[in-house]
Amino acid sequence: MTSFAITLIAIGIADLTRGAGPMRGARLLVGPVVVLVLGVLTAAHGASIPLLIVGGLTCVAWQVLSSPGDSGTPHPAFAFTALAFGLAVLLLCWNAGPPVGGLLSHWAQHAAIPGLDRVGVDGAALILGLFLMQLGTGNVIVRLILRATGAIRPSGQPQPSDTLRGGRLLGPLERVFILGLALAGQVTAAGIVIAAKGLLRFPELTVRRDRTETQGVGIDAVTEYFLVGSFVSWLVALSCVAAAHLLV
Repeated sequence: MTSFAITLIAIGIADLTRGAGPMRGARLLVGPVVVLVLGVLTAAHGASIPLLIVGGLTCVAWQVLSSPGDSGTPHPAFAFTALAFGLAVLLLCWNAGPPVGGLLSHWAQHAAIPGLDRVGVDGAALILGLFLMQLGTGNVIVRLILRATGAIRPSGQPQPSDTLRGGRLLGPLERVFILGLALAGQVTAAGIVIAAKGLLRFPELTVRRDRTETQGVGIDAVTEYFLVGSFVSWLVALSCVAAAHLLV
């Protein structure tokens, strides 16, 4: 479990650094470095080391294959395959590694964090990883699906995102709300968050119907962009909710 949670945390942190400067090669090292640091803090040894290596390689493969671009980049299916394969290996080896130990476990024993004794350090690490996946990684997944379905146009052409602004910020906030409310047992409230997005965006789509036609992006393209992006974003959040309930 520790290796799986550490990998999720590393992927989430690495995806948050995607826009942090032009040094792409340095950003590829963020995931493996996070895996290494957390492995040391959890006193990983024995069977955990090969699993942490798999986690580090999964981070690098995800970063390389999901890099943005319109030409000369792999199909999004390769990125999802690499991510799914790496995480599946870690899940199949769920009980191969020991639980969290080392400095992190020692700190947790002395930290008076509400609820930590109930979920344990391993569970808390997994929830942290799932939370980080809602941020940059969720946006990357949405963008890859939009690119695969043609909802994102080639560079230089008018984009539906030029009409519906704020998605890169609203998407993570929405996913965090859904994950947090569902983990707190407020499933109905999480459903209200999903419904509220459609109700708030619908008047905007209606008002912009004629304007988007004159900007070179039809309302059908904007609607497709909104619906595909929204459903993929919700699927990311709900998948993490299911993982938390099944694994914690």
